[in-house]
Amino acid sequence: MATPRIAPGLVGLLNVGGGCRATNTYFQRSVDKTQPKASKFRSFSTIHRRLEAEPGKPSNPSAKLPLAGTLVVSLEQAVAGPFCTRQLADLGARVIKVERPGLGDFNRYHDERVKGLCSHFVWTNRSKESLALDLKKPDDLAALKTILAKADVLVQNLAPGASERMGLSYETLKQKHPSLIVCDISGYGSTGPYKDKKAYDLLIQAESGFLSVTGSPGMPAKSGISIADIAAGVTAFNNILAAIIQRGKTGEGCRLDVSMLESMAEWMSFPMYYAYDGAPAPALAGAEHASIYPYGPFKTGGGGMVMLGMQNEREWGIFAEQVLEQKELLEHERFKTTSMRSANRKELKEIIQEAFSKFTADDVLERLQTAGIANARVTDMPGLWDHPQLAARNRWSEVDTLNGPVPALKPAGGADGLHVRMDPVPAVGEHSEAIFEEFGIQR
Repeated sequence: MATPRIAPGLVGLLNVGGGCRATNTYFQRSVDKTQPKASKFRSFSTIHRRLEAEPGKPSNPSAKLPLAGTLVVSLEQAVAGPFCTRQLADLGARVIKVERPGLGDFNRYHDERVKGLCSHFVWTNRSKESLALDLKKPDDLAALKTILAKADVLVQNLAPGASERMGLSYETLKQKHPSLIVCDISGYGSTGPYKDKKAYDLLIQAESGFLSVTGSPGMPAKSGISIADIAAGVTAFNNILAAIIQRGKTGEGCRLDVSMLESMAEWMSFPMYYAYDGAPAPALAGAEHASIYPYGPFKTGGGGMVMLGMQNEREWGIFAEQVLEQKELLEHERFKTTSMRSANRKELKEIIQEAFSKFTADDVLERLQTAGIANARVTDMPGLWDHPQLAARNRWSEVDTLNGPVPALKPAGGADGLHVRMDPVPAVGEHSEAIFEEFGIQR
């Protein structure tokens, strides 16, 4: 393991030298700059033209990103592990993604929506190097251990017990590599009665109680995204950053035991506390807030729909008087408080939608905005591709793929002046030979 030192740009983060700094060698590929085929999304060509008019800068290996020089090796699949390491790559870490030879990560094949590639995979795997290894073969396992000798972080979200059986547990690895950070991501954690139980996103949504508070009465609904996987990926990412900072102070690595269930349970803390000490859980309310009203979707004239929300009595007064133009509602006993409006939401919703029926969605949104009432459009996917706020803030770039460039959102947030890294989504084993040569691995 290289000697830890403080990385430039972020006090306390490690920046290791000696063969671990990312170089452009592993990411350079020819990019097809021709116009893409027409997409069923009306906005795809719009975004592509915008990118050509204002192309993103190519990645710069010397950019002073916070994690530049940090080597992350990841035995990953699906979403939780890859999303964690993609965020590390966004911050400059060099991420070597270990995949099975041939097929690679099974998440490459769940759909073919992005120029023949899987939407989940394109989203979570940019800016990585793909190394194809069959870890059941002694030579390939030995190759991995050679690379780990120079690594700063090992991430794995394989099936329960798989890494231990290969001799890749933290307890084993720390004997030779005491500064290595090992992050294990699993469904339920490494201890307890569920430790060997398989877990997928929807199963954790169910096990965590998320389904019990999501949907409409008599019809629970799952999240439209892989929320349990995402929660675990974000939790792992945050814990790894903290571990890197801590290692910068002590020089010692650690083990991080990230559970999908525990990650979701943290996000479920509001409904848990709402149901504290035997109290009823939040009622299923569809897209409406379970305890604050009016806060949710409302139909308008012309078949439209808007979202609106208010958090206090002052906003309720403004809404009733200026938007609905029904000041008398403020004296209505059934609508005096937030809890009373929530309890009588069916009656109040009819009043609101009757008032809105005289206006288009655009008209209602304008009235809400003028009155200072929080509001939003109910945006679909084409609308998100073309969202004016994302365009105004220059949030779009592009990444290369095996089948050509595709639009991609830049990482959310980011410090002023930091370079944005948007390197290619790798093919299976694309970087194997270069990695073997770099680490002196004979094949």
